[in-house]
Amino acid sequence: DVASIQTAATPAPGGWRLNGTKVWSTFAGRAELLGLLARTEPDRALGHKGLGMFVIEKPAFPGHEFEHRPAGGGRMTGRAIATLGYRGMHSFELTFEDYFLPADSLVGGEAGRGQGFYLQMEGFSYGRLQTAARALGVMQSALEHGRAYAESRRVFGKPLRDFPLTREKLAQMAACVQASRQATYAAARLLDSGRGQTEASLVKLFACHHAEWITREAMQLHGGMGYAEEFAVSRLFADARVLSIFEGAEEVLALRVIMPALLRQRLG
Repeated sequence: DVASIQTAATPAPGGWRLNGTKVWSTFAGRAELLGLLARTEPDRALGHKGLGMFVIEKPAFPGHEFEHRPAGGGRMTGRAIATLGYRGMHSFELTFEDYFLPADSLVGGEAGRGQGFYLQMEGFSYGRLQTAARALGVMQSALEHGRAYAESRRVFGKPLRDFPLTREKLAQMAACVQASRQATYAAARLLDSGRGQTEASLVKLFACHHAEWITREAMQLHGGMGYAEEFAVSRLFADARVLSIFEGAEEVLALRVIMPALLRQRLG
C-alpha cells in the first residue's frame, strides 16, 4: 500500500532529515544509489499526494550489515533480510535516524513534492516486466534441468524420457515457457511504445504463477534427488516462490490493477 508510507522527510537547512524504516530494499548494501519514497508533507490526510521521491548517494558496503553517516549528520543502518530463496540477491531493511539529504536529492526539486507516488507507479510497470523476465529465466532453467535429468536417469530398465508421462510433463512445461516468453516480449514492445502498463501486470501475474508450477514439475521429474540441494532444481523451486510476491503480490495486481483496467477498457 504505497500511499500509506510512513517514512518521513522533514525540511531542514540545506535539505531534508529522513526518519523511519524501509524494508525490501534490493542490493541496498552494495548499491551506491538508492531510490527512496518518503512522506514530505506532514498532513497525513494528503495520502498519496504527500510523497516525494529521493535519490540517496552512499558508499558501497560488502556483507550483510552496514552503517552510513553522511556529512550532514544522522545515520542509516542496514541489515540483509534472511530469505527462503533468492539468496544471491539480498534485500535489506534500512533504518534512518535524522539522516541528512541535500536539497537536490528530491527528484524534481521543490516541484517534486507530492509527485513521488506518480513517479513510483510509473516505474512499477517496468519492474513488473523485468520480474516476468526473471520468472522466464527460472522456468527455462527448470525445463532444461528437467529434460537433462530425464535423458540421463534410467528407471525400470529404460531412460526416464521414454515414459509417456515424462514426455507429457516436458511438453506442457515447454509450452508454458514459450507462452510466457512471447507474452513478455509483447508487453515489452507495448511499453516501448508508451502503452502496456496493464499488459505488464498481466504477464507478471501469469509468468510468475507458472514459474512455481514448472519448477515443481522439474523437481518431480528428479524424484527424491529433486529435494537434494546438490541438484539445481531445489534452488529454482525455492527461488520461484517469491516471484508472485515481488513487484506487487498477484492478489494486489488482480484487485487493484488488472480488474479495474479490464472494466475501463479493452486490452491489446
